[in-house]
Amino acid sequence: MEKFTLLQNILLGLTLAAPIGPVNVEIIKRGLNSGFRQAFLTGMGAICADATYLTLIFFGLTAFLNNVFIIYFLGIAGSFILIYLGVMSVRDYFRKAISIDTRKRRIFKHAFIAGFALAISSPMTIVWWTGVFGALMVSQGSIKTNFSAFLSCLSILLGCFLWVSFLAAALHWGKKIINEQMTRMVSLIAGLFLIGFGLYFLYRTMT
Repeated sequence: MEKFTLLQNILLGLTLAAPIGPVNVEIIKRGLNSGFRQAFLTGMGAICADATYLTLIFFGLTAFLNNVFIIYFLGIAGSFILIYLGVMSVRDYFRKAISIDTRKRRIFKHAFIAGFALAISSPMTIVWWTGVFGALMVSQGSIKTNFSAFLSCLSILLGCFLWVSFLAAALHWGKKIINEQMTRMVSLIAGLFLIGFGLYFLYRTMT
């Protein structure tokens, strides 16, 4: 792989991972509450979802993602996932302590699953992969659909990985200087953002 192509793909991955959206909000919340591992696993779940979309688009299944029913289904599902996680986060703010039993009842208690579910159903992720990456593939007519080229495109996920690792590490060290009240406040703000994203995407899907 050429150095320019590798750098280009890494930067492309950063443009996908770095903007503040539902996934980063969830990473920040979990990182401040539980440290590096939870933040990192949430990010890795999102990266696996990105890899799924990359595979679909690379092998010519863009039409599947442009299907009206699929878009409608993913939009509805993604919106309710965001709203659910947001409500759970807001509830954390109003509780001084969360019992183990309450945590076990959560659908997305596992950070990896939460990250994957958020990314795979997020309209922002779908738009990015079908728009930005899809356009990139079309513009580079010399790229062939073979395993070697597929591995080259996977380097886009390296940019996502670098961002997730950096953010998780920053949250881990930041957690050491942030008290419980500040952590709970972050949960409240993150929850409101997630609910806001969910309602916005639900509105866009229904209209």
